Amino acid sequence: MQRRKIGFQAGLGSILVLGTLLAMVGQSIANEFQGIRRSKCQQSRDRTQIYEGADNVLMKRLQALRTEMRARTSTQSAELDAYLVPMYDEHQSQYLMEADQRIRFLTGFTGTIGEAVVLMRSAAIWTDDRYIEQADQELNCAWRLFRTGERPTVAEYLLSELSPEARVGADPQLVPHHAWKALETELSADYIRMVPINRNLVDMIWGGRRPAPRSGAIKVHPVRFAGERWDSKVARLRANLTAMRCDGMIVTSLTEVAYLLNLRGSDIPHVPVFKAYLLVTHRELLLYTNTSRETLGLKNHLKAHSCHNENCVQLRDYGDVWRDLRTLAQHWHRLLVPGAVVFDTGASEAIHATLPRNIVFERPSPIIFLRAQKNQVERQGMRQAHIRDGVAMCEVLSRLEERFIAGDHITEMSLAREIDHARKTQNNSEGIAFPTSVAYGVHSSMPNYTPSNRTNIELSEGMVLIDSGGQYEDGTTEVSRTLHLGEPTAEQIRAYTNVLIGMIRLSMLTFPENLKPAELDALARGPVWGSMNDYPHGTGHGIGSYSSVRESPISISYTAKQRFTFKEGYFFSNEPGYYKNGAFGIRLENVLEVVDTAKMHPTGYKFLAFQDVTLVPFEQKMIDRTLLSVPEKKWLNDYNARIRQHVGSELKRKHKMDAFYWMMNKTRHVPEYVTEADYNGVATTRHDHLSIAGALTIGFLLTRFVLN
Repeated sequence: MQRRKIGFQAGLGSILVLGTLLAMVGQSIANEFQGIRRSKCQQSRDRTQIYEGADNVLMKRLQALRTEMRARTSTQSAELDAYLVPMYDEHQSQYLMEADQRIRFLTGFTGTIGEAVVLMRSAAIWTDDRYIEQADQELNCAWRLFRTGERPTVAEYLLSELSPEARVGADPQLVPHHAWKALETELSADYIRMVPINRNLVDMIWGGRRPAPRSGAIKVHPVRFAGERWDSKVARLRANLTAMRCDGMIVTSLTEVAYLLNLRGSDIPHVPVFKAYLLVTHRELLLYTNTSRETLGLKNHLKAHSCHNENCVQLRDYGDVWRDLRTLAQHWHRLLVPGAVVFDTGASEAIHATLPRNIVFERPSPIIFLRAQKNQVERQGMRQAHIRDGVAMCEVLSRLEERFIAGDHITEMSLAREIDHARKTQNNSEGIAFPTSVAYGVHSSMPNYTPSNRTNIELSEGMVLIDSGGQYEDGTTEVSRTLHLGEPTAEQIRAYTNVLIGMIRLSMLTFPENLKPAELDALARGPVWGSMNDYPHGTGHGIGSYSSVRESPISISYTAKQRFTFKEGYFFSNEPGYYKNGAFGIRLENVLEVVDTAKMHPTGYKFLAFQDVTLVPFEQKMIDRTLLSVPEKKWLNDYNARIRQHVGSELKRKHKMDAFYWMMNKTRHVPEYVTEADYNGVATTRHDHLSIAGALTIGFLLTRFVLN
């Protein structure tokens, strides 16, 4: 009897422990699905939240959307239980015109990465880790905030909030096909349906206040900048389509349409594109855009007058693409529809829904790879554009130091405007490539901070991170520099030097052409990892030529899984960083060109190397030269010599002597071997701040340097 009692007590204890564990797990999941703790939302969720000012306006918009979800849905007239609001336009563009910034209108969030879900009793938004702090401040407390790539996913959240037979609506033109299918598959396990809503509900509540879509002039991009006629590019694309046994291709990406036809536009800020679809077959070329902007020059360029052959372009109204796809699909056996690849998300669900499933051939767009490998004219143009860009940056940074010492009042936004103006005064300038970021002090610890009227502060002694880029008719630039107004701390100098070392290591590399970009990430991150830190963004991405500043197929990130490799003529960014939350941040960024060494690997692959085309000085007082190896110091001296040669010559030609002398001071020679004064601190410093992996990499680079 006593034994049974003991057994019963033990069993009861196990049940209680198990129950406690399950309760703890349940509470953990419940907390996880409540989202990131909002710093501005301290009230308990069970209290009534009082919304005032802008937060109240945004709350009314959210309520209006819920009203539309009840009132207007699909042809079945059943109300929606959830509605998705993606951060895309009809072409899945990375940047949006004002009329397409639906998430900003609905939520107040101004970041460029996000996805929102609205239910009757809750609302949630997912964004990249770089934008979390910004989203926390901009969203009102009706929104739960989640990190992209972490639990819960959008599907998991919907499954936790909805009952079986629920209906989730979305505008199929704004959702990439692969994302729609993945979500549809996950939700179907609980019999939750995805419903296409062809009248966008956010647009309906936006109503007459919605800005008119931009429809600026389309201009011809001359061959002297493009380096190749558009009909030659089309011939190469058709050869690709023949190899894949395709009757044609629907081009949905705006940057691809602009590249292929040697055209540019101004529909989207900072990206020289225009809204259009392009249908390419072996017999026809059909361009669908706003026909009100047709000009004689455009028609002559596209040979659109009396177009009756395969080497001219027929101009059609933007909305006619849907009718033509349905009609022409009856004659096709296989149509290439772009799939997702790196930064490109592929065609929308609406495109796929319009076409018979049996003719769809979903693959990465061949245009991505034609565009990424710049021709000789484009390569030379990119180099020249970066020289002029270096001139603009030297002008601004030299004035900044002079004005700061003089006690002038300089704010983040006023400095950003100066940088933009300096670029616009350069030859062949077409404005900026993205909103200029000037981040002072604690703002620099936010990787994607852009100053606004609400956050703008005055610069004083401390760290300043500048991230900016320009659009020129002969190239696109992007550069990040971090400087210090005053005397940096030892911690800041170490962090800056480690970021610089990572940048140099990647720039110095010689490698076989079959190397995957993701495999290079550790080179740049090694010194930052050595300080037990990391940065929440990729080390590099492809960059266009008078096109988008972020371009597939190159992405340098150890989390990326891509099979695409570097080719001669590719351009990409090299941008390691260091961010100490709530204190300061550092990022250094150059654009690199992939060049052929004319040497062969034993396996028969070519050896490739990198050449920096960005020519802007680093902050000398932030560099601890005892941390740099001899090859790294030699690289820095060679880089500085190129700045003096190319940017210096241009500054003197323009009689910008103040900027010239500032540049000469910033690019002064760094002793390549340890001086007697440095000797005592070298060994301990290097062991303190470099990881074992970093030391091994230095050994590898030293060996290569000696052998070469």
